[in-house]
Amino acid sequence: MAIIYHEEKQIFSLHTKHSTYQMKVDQYFYLLHLYYGNRMESCMDYMLPYFDRGFSGNPNDTGNNRSFSLDIMPQEFPVLGTGDYRNTACKIREQNGCYGCDLRYTGHELQKGKYSLPGLPAVYADQAETLAICLRDERIGVGVTLYYGVLEDLDIITRSAKVTNIGQDCFYLEKLSSVCLDFLYGQYDVISFYGRHAMERNMQRTAVSHGRQVYGSSRGTSSHQYNPFVILAQSDATERTGECYGVSLVYSGNFSAEIERDQFDQIRLVMGLSEEQFSYPLKAGEEFYAPEVVLSYSGEGLGLLSDQLHQCIRRHICRGNYRDQIRPVLVNSWEACYFNFDGNDIVNLAKQAAELGVELVVLDDGWFGKRNDDNSSLGDWDFNEEKLGCSLKELSDQVHAQGVQFGLWVEPEMVSEESGLYREHPEWVLQIPGKKPIRGRNQLVLDFANPEVVSYLFTKLSRILEQGQIDYVKWDMNRSLADIYSGCTENQGTVLYDYMLGVYRLLDLLTSIFPDILWEGCSGGGGRFDLGMLYYTPQIWCSDNTDAVDRVRIQYGTSFGYPLSVIGSHISASPNHQTGRETRIDTRGVVAMTGAFGYELNLGKLSEEEKQEVKKQISFYHQTAPLLQNGRYYRLSNPFEEEYGAWMVVDREQRTALLSVVILNMHGNMPVIYIKPDGLNRNLKYRNHETGAVYDGDALMSYGLPLSLELGDYRAYQILFEAVDETEYCGSRKLT
Repeated sequence: MAIIYHEEKQIFSLHTKHSTYQMKVDQYFYLLHLYYGNRMESCMDYMLPYFDRGFSGNPNDTGNNRSFSLDIMPQEFPVLGTGDYRNTACKIREQNGCYGCDLRYTGHELQKGKYSLPGLPAVYADQAETLAICLRDERIGVGVTLYYGVLEDLDIITRSAKVTNIGQDCFYLEKLSSVCLDFLYGQYDVISFYGRHAMERNMQRTAVSHGRQVYGSSRGTSSHQYNPFVILAQSDATERTGECYGVSLVYSGNFSAEIERDQFDQIRLVMGLSEEQFSYPLKAGEEFYAPEVVLSYSGEGLGLLSDQLHQCIRRHICRGNYRDQIRPVLVNSWEACYFNFDGNDIVNLAKQAAELGVELVVLDDGWFGKRNDDNSSLGDWDFNEEKLGCSLKELSDQVHAQGVQFGLWVEPEMVSEESGLYREHPEWVLQIPGKKPIRGRNQLVLDFANPEVVSYLFTKLSRILEQGQIDYVKWDMNRSLADIYSGCTENQGTVLYDYMLGVYRLLDLLTSIFPDILWEGCSGGGGRFDLGMLYYTPQIWCSDNTDAVDRVRIQYGTSFGYPLSVIGSHISASPNHQTGRETRIDTRGVVAMTGAFGYELNLGKLSEEEKQEVKKQISFYHQTAPLLQNGRYYRLSNPFEEEYGAWMVVDREQRTALLSVVILNMHGNMPVIYIKPDGLNRNLKYRNHETGAVYDGDALMSYGLPLSLELGDYRAYQILFEAVDETEYCGSRKLT
């Protein structure tokens, strides 16, 4: 049993293979948090801090017992109104304006299998167990069910909450977090991932200090600026050592992650929906579900934590026919021709792709309505036969006739003011009455909180996808939300949450009806790179910035919480269109192979030498793709602090490994760089696939491998190691 209830002590223990999560119902029926860490069988209630603290109030039930205060007790689901002055997980406003919720334990249920959440993405698993704990406030009529899912073998615990109005009077839900983790003491850092458009998920490590540290988004999406994933790590934790906790929200809209060190040096981490523009009324009998949080604990450093999350995402978040498949190598038309193309250009791109071994051609923006720039036609999802010179079916057939697959770009959540849809339905956008709209990229946002909008788009997009053999769809979203007002509700505090439910509803319908399509998420690149989108799209375009040097850092930060198989990563032109930087095509290839591999350039402009390199890259990618998709990923350097980026992927049997290195800065008379591989079997010998040189696994991991530095900017190294049984001469040279 992964979930054990000690009836006498009223203690719940959630056991995974290597961790234990423990909580207790106390004598006043409060649900207190006891422990989360290395697996153990002990009851940890002896750790509870009973002290008489000044200015920390005592619940009325405690009588003269001043040693009990929720202001100092570790809790599972703290709410505003109980005398706890720290961050809370829930705020409920009564009709009279009061905040006085007081939730007490009323019962629990153990279930086989993993719970699901209506309308929301969530981890799925047959081999799992669920604990549902019921809390109530009878005075207000609030019922809360806390859900815990345990995936024992993967060291994963999930959390969510359902709030129900069990009374007669309406109340307002004004904050709802999916998780609260309380720590009685310790020196911790919070690792977060900040950024901006075209430079997402920069890793930042900050000591948890007194006060509150808040990371989140109010942009209507999980955002380029802050990712809905944080790590709480012991201050001395490294890639290989120390305790750390990963907390990842399965949601694509506004969120908040708050970390607080209180007056007594206790630490609280709360993550869930953002409070901003959120006020959700619940009438008698109505329910509200919080998005899920995925938790994982590692006592052996950040590398193991990442691997546990990677395996969970690959096997229990991503779904569909492509979940376990090697993705086709694609070329996207965007940087090849932008809006300037016709059908012949796309067919020619397909011919060039087939000659080089590229397997999929994606027709990006500009194929619909009267779309020749980004100022019109969003919402008019009709194929522009006049521009393309053919029907969608004819174009699809011609591309497939070249021996490659065919894909399309769409941006369903947006509408141009210059469009037939907006002229017909101006009430279908998020727009404050009487206020001139805030534009982003000259487009407005459709009101996905309105079921009519979702229904209309399902019909339009379904008809498009039925017109030809469409093998791939890129779902984009290119602005932040503003002017939050929906004409379909009187309660504007519901709009942002209902908007996301509408997006998920449309994605669920389309991916169910078209299961053979490979869906890729995108929001100006990585503006919605989260577990919520990965539930519907098994890969996400990592960043609009395809510069190889920047991508080393972007993909480094992304790797902490997300596996390589979900990271869309392409080779683009040099000089790069975002930075103007020039890099060699082999360097661009080494970086792009650290993800779902493809190209973002005009294949017709490649030199013969570059075309041969592309063929070589695609061949090598096919050779190593199963390793890259399923192996364990190791970070060997921090490219924000070191002169190089180095990483490694090792198969689960430790028989094959791919080492990749990119030199980020070159200096005169530079010292030799020594790379220490990780994840190898110390008792095996490994052969360099290209040179034939053989090394002891123990020697490589203990002392490293010297790189033969060559002059020039941004040189890259890629070495494939394969286990051998015989001893051979040790040596090494750069792979070119």
